[in-house]
Amino acid sequence: MRLWSVCLKTLWAPLFLTHRHYLNGGSMNGLVMKSTVPNTLTFLFGFFLLFVNVSELSAQQSTTNQTAKPIVDIRIGYLRAYEPQLALSVLDIPPRDEGVAGANVAINDNNTTGKFLGQQFTLDITETKFNADLTSAFKEMVARGDRFILTDVSAKQLLAIADLAKDAGVLLFNVGSTDDILREEECRSNIFHTAPTRSMLADGLAQYLVWKQWRKWVLLYGSHDNDKLYADAIRRAATRFGATIVEERLYEDNGTARRTDSGVVLVQQQMPVFTQNLPEHDVVIVADESEVFGSYVPYRTWTPRPVAGTAGLVASSWHPASEQWGGVQIQNRFAKTTGRRMLSKDMQAWTAVRILGEAVTRAKSAETKQVEDYIKSDEFSIAAFKGQKLSFRNWNWQLRQPILIGDGHSVVSTSPQTGFLHQFSELDTLGVDRPETKCKLK
Repeated sequence: MRLWSVCLKTLWAPLFLTHRHYLNGGSMNGLVMKSTVPNTLTFLFGFFLLFVNVSELSAQQSTTNQTAKPIVDIRIGYLRAYEPQLALSVLDIPPRDEGVAGANVAINDNNTTGKFLGQQFTLDITETKFNADLTSAFKEMVARGDRFILTDVSAKQLLAIADLAKDAGVLLFNVGSTDDILREEECRSNIFHTAPTRSMLADGLAQYLVWKQWRKWVLLYGSHDNDKLYADAIRRAATRFGATIVEERLYEDNGTARRTDSGVVLVQQQMPVFTQNLPEHDVVIVADESEVFGSYVPYRTWTPRPVAGTAGLVASSWHPASEQWGGVQIQNRFAKTTGRRMLSKDMQAWTAVRILGEAVTRAKSAETKQVEDYIKSDEFSIAAFKGQKLSFRNWNWQLRQPILIGDGHSVVSTSPQTGFLHQFSELDTLGVDRPETKCKLK
């Protein structure tokens, strides 16, 4: 009402002044008539435009209020088995938030664009212990509304909930386990794997060693199950790419204390003896996922040779020093958010959350079936700062991805290496290819 009053006063003021001037004997042919009449017309025209604009603005606001979309909440669960872990070096002890930190950064990335699309992503974290029964924890997550769940658990734990997830219409994203069995004999149609397999890691390392013409290998492996699985992957890679394992040696875990005051002295004496009298070889490959002896091998072998595997030159899905292909962008964003550098498991979790963000946007739906259909379609791909778009292998739902080869300070190389060709994708030279697979999706 106040706006209309101001407009009316503005409109009639010139007319009133003109009329008063005339009654007081002013000339109608003088300066007054020449100045007020045009002004009156100008005000009339301005009033008309003001009326139209105000009406249009009111109509636009009304239309916006009527068509505003409600916010869609996409809940993503994160189920992890966590216990403090030992390592031969304090620098190798995993951060408390390993993996979870990457997922949180991706949640923020999703919400940056999601706020323009009416989407709100949230992360629901549940922790359990190694080898614990996950059934009740999983059911609680489903009851809270989690229909997409990232898992960082053992292969046995993941298989225990895989069928429950399928019955509940839940998609699982394996961001932690590298066990090949999850993609082969025990593969599932509702589990997507952003973590690479041991065979992919071993193949990535083997390609680089063969490219360097280091074809004669010595294999030192630990006595724990995971160590033996990695050793199996190394043996497979040697056969696949034309290398020769000239000798193998088993390092038994006798349960001795790690990082004791006398440890360095003992190790300095033990490792040369353990690696003595080996056949002629180019490189020593260590298979010690359990962190019992592997970090003690570099610089302590009887014969001076490069060390690779789980120590020395290591193959991984990500490297904290990777800055190629825009990697500096995600590295800086991650460091600013968490105060540390990005590790492989962080990238694997980040990729899984970003896959869901991309799928929800492209499918224009947060419904599980529509999201699953889009991820499994030929149109799907995801950018993950690795030089090319990544996609899933449709025979076991393993994410194709380059493997980074690096030491403790820098990225040395990236596999697949030049010259390792494939009829469909060079990325399929890493890990189990379609003709080799034992997967029959359930």
